[in-house]
Amino acid sequence: MDPMDPVDIEGRTSREVVDSVERAVRDGRAAPGDVLPSVRALASHLQISPATVAAAYRDLRIRGVLTSEVGRNTRISARPPLISRAPAAVPAGARDLSDGNPDPELMPSVTRAAHGVDLGHHGYSSPSMLPALVVQATRQFAELGVTEEQLCLAGGAMDGVERVLSAWLRPGDQVLVEDPCYTGVLDLVRACGLTAVPVAVDERGLVPDALRAALTGKSAALVLTPRAQNPTGAALDAVRAAELASVLERREDVLVVENDHMGPMAGSDFFTLTAGRPRWAVIRSVSKSLGPDLRLAYVAGDTMTVSRVEGRQRLGSGWVSHILQQIVVELSEDPGVHDLVRQAERTYLTRREALLSELAARGVAASGRSGLNVMIPVQEEAATLRQLQERGWLLRAGEPHRLASAPFVRATTATLHPEEAAELAAAVAESVRPQRGTRSV
Repeated sequence: MDPMDPVDIEGRTSREVVDSVERAVRDGRAAPGDVLPSVRALASHLQISPATVAAAYRDLRIRGVLTSEVGRNTRISARPPLISRAPAAVPAGARDLSDGNPDPELMPSVTRAAHGVDLGHHGYSSPSMLPALVVQATRQFAELGVTEEQLCLAGGAMDGVERVLSAWLRPGDQVLVEDPCYTGVLDLVRACGLTAVPVAVDERGLVPDALRAALTGKSAALVLTPRAQNPTGAALDAVRAAELASVLERREDVLVVENDHMGPMAGSDFFTLTAGRPRWAVIRSVSKSLGPDLRLAYVAGDTMTVSRVEGRQRLGSGWVSHILQQIVVELSEDPGVHDLVRQAERTYLTRREALLSELAARGVAASGRSGLNVMIPVQEEAATLRQLQERGWLLRAGEPHRLASAPFVRATTATLHPEEAAELAAAVAESVRPQRGTRSV
């Protein structure tokens, strides 16, 4: 990829260069993945010192706008923390399996629930968490044996992850992350000025030897998804969880954050690495079961972590809306909703396994033990995605999820009906076949 045109960047000071690059991203003149000019090239173009450009690039990396590695180009990050108004259109006629969303047909009616709720007023001195929702949260985390003082709420899973990390970490601290990893975690870590350290993942979660090697550094926290891992579909089992817990024993100083975003809907059992640790948190959202727009997640953790999270929340947003809390209570206590959630869990399992079976029948390697996604290793992501799009399928590139892991593409199977799985698998097989024989996957 050619470097970004220097004419899109201006400024005499590092602050002005930072502002100029951010405006280019916001206006759509610089897109994710675009290569920036080298420090010396931009300095020459702007007639300023290389030190000024280097300082601007450093600040943009800390902000999460840029990514760079030793010996590689500096690029606009895959999802910079800026809102661009440039449209992202889905090609006409394409079947979009790239977005990671649950199936709206498998979600309960929020309208019906809202009509059944007494939407009374709650003042500034009201408890931040409704008593009925405390009961729901306690049930959610029964296996952890948490008390009320170990529970609070966040505005979604990633809000919970950010608040927990912010409770203990400072800019520059190292955070161990799965590789490949959910893009939201990578983006959030970078935007907070933290350093992401990759830990390899297989179908059973973090690889113990990779975690052991990563812990030799100055790691401050570990963020993992115990099941329904995005993008791999990995899920911990009892043996792997015990192995990882043993590796972590010698590093009690490491904060362990488990993003159990799908909770019981993941299609696999829950195993935790948090037992007996002094600093920990487990986060579960209602987004996949009740609806993404219900911005509510349960946060369980040690008492100091929960106290810090809730205390900082009170200084900003104050609390998660009691209106949302009441709707979640109404939905969670409805037997019909409970049945629908169980139906959704079974349906997601059937759809995911249908694609895995059809891919296996065509000799295409793939993984997806739990959750909504199937990961398909490939040699060239862009070429594979282009060929799939020509065949009417829109999948997601693996690059935004990766730090050191191999290329892949991801299919979200939440809305993929079993009768479509064979068609998609055939398209994938045709798209990867020309790549075979040149290099092993």
